[in-house]
Amino acid sequence: MRKIMVSAFALVAALAVAVSTTTAAANETGVTARTIKIGGTYPLTGPASLYAPIPGAMKAYFSYINARRGPDGKRGVGGRQIVFTVYDDGYNPANTVQLTRKLVEQDKVFAVVGSLGTANNVAIRPYLNSRKVPQILNATGATIWGAETTKYPWTIGWQPPYSLEGKIYGQAIARNSPNAKIGVLYQNDEYGFDYLTGLKAGLGGKTSNIVGEEAYEVTATSVATQVAKLRASGATVFVIFATPRATIQAYVIAKTLGWNPPVIYTNSVSGTDTFLTTAQRAGAGALVNNTFTVQYAKDPASPVWDDDAGMKLYRQVMSKYYPNGSNAAVQANSLNLYGVAVAHAFVQLLYKAGKNPTRAGLMQAARNWNEASPFLLPGNAQRTKGADQFPVSCEQIVKFTDGTFKAVSKLKCGSPRTGL
Repeated sequence: MRKIMVSAFALVAALAVAVSTTTAAANETGVTARTIKIGGTYPLTGPASLYAPIPGAMKAYFSYINARRGPDGKRGVGGRQIVFTVYDDGYNPANTVQLTRKLVEQDKVFAVVGSLGTANNVAIRPYLNSRKVPQILNATGATIWGAETTKYPWTIGWQPPYSLEGKIYGQAIARNSPNAKIGVLYQNDEYGFDYLTGLKAGLGGKTSNIVGEEAYEVTATSVATQVAKLRASGATVFVIFATPRATIQAYVIAKTLGWNPPVIYTNSVSGTDTFLTTAQRAGAGALVNNTFTVQYAKDPASPVWDDDAGMKLYRQVMSKYYPNGSNAAVQANSLNLYGVAVAHAFVQLLYKAGKNPTRAGLMQAARNWNEASPFLLPGNAQRTKGADQFPVSCEQIVKFTDGTFKAVSKLKCGSPRTGL
C-alpha cells in the first residue's frame, strides 16, 4: 500500500512539473509547446528591393532547423518549430510601423527579428520598447543600436556599426591618399549620416580634403545629378554610402560621364560581388575594379572558403530549402549568407534563453553573448557584455578585382562603448 501511495505521489509530482512547464511556455506571447512565432519587415518591393533575398535565406535556415534534430534530439529548438512571418514594407517607415503593429497585436509574435532598414527600425523602436517586445538582430548597422541600450533595452543590432565602417575608410584614405580630393555620395537619412560621421572621424585632420558631399533621397529614381556634381568637384577618391540601386547607378553614371576615380570606397551593404558585377555589366565596366569595401563575414563568392565547414553548411541549407538555391549565382550572393547567419544567430540566442524562453530571457541572452558563428570571419565572434552591445564589431578592408575580393588589411575592431 505504501509503495502504491509513493508511486501516486510521484506521478502527481511529475504531472505538476509537466503542467507547469507547458503553462510557462504558453504564458509567453508567441510561444507554445510546439511553436515559436517571430516576424520581421523587409523591402520585398520598392527602392531597396535588392535586399529581398535576406528573409528568404532566413526562412531557409529556419526550415533546416525545424527539420533536423538538435543537441537534445528534438526537431526545431527544444521541440518547437520556428514560424517566421515576413511582411513587405517597401522600405517605407510608415509601412514598417503599421506592419510591425500587425506582427505584435494580430500575429502575436514572440520577437521581431532582423527587420531591415535604419529609418525603418528607428520608427518602430519606441513602440516595441513600450510593449517590451524584443527588436533584435536588426538588418542595419546603425550605431544607435549599441549606443542607446539604456534608453531602448529591448533593441539590439547584429552587424558592425556603420560609423566604424566609415571610420575605417577615413583612416585608410588619410593614410594611403593623404592629398586626394574626396567626393561623397550618401543617402539622406540616418543610414547615410552614420557613415558620413564615421568617415570624418577617420579622416581626422584630413576632413578638409572632402571637396563634395552630395545627398540623395532614397525615393529618387536617379543619382545622376549628384554624381555629375562630384565629377565636377575634381574628386579622385569616390566614397559611396548608398543602398544597392543607387550604388549601381553611381558606377554606371560615373563611367558614362567619363569619370574614372582611381579609388572608390563603397559601403559593405552594397559593395558585394553580386552588386558590383551587376554594375559592371550595366555599363561601369572595369571601373568596379577600383573598389575597396569591408567584410566581416565569409564571402560565398570566394573559392577561399570552398572547403570551410560553415560554407558547406550554408550551401547545404541553400540547396535544400531555398528556391533555386543550388544555383551557383544564388549561393554566391552574400545577402543570402547574411540571412542564414542572422537566422543562425537567433537560434543560438533562443537556446541561450532556456527551455521555456521568455522575451526577457531572450534579451538577457543577447546582452550577454559570447559565441562563434560558422559564417563570420575567423576571430570575429559575437560578443556582448556590459557596455559592449555591438555583437559583431570587427571588419577587414578588401579590394574587388574581376569578381574576386582580396583582403588588404587585418580585422579592425571598434570601441565596445561607441562602436567607433
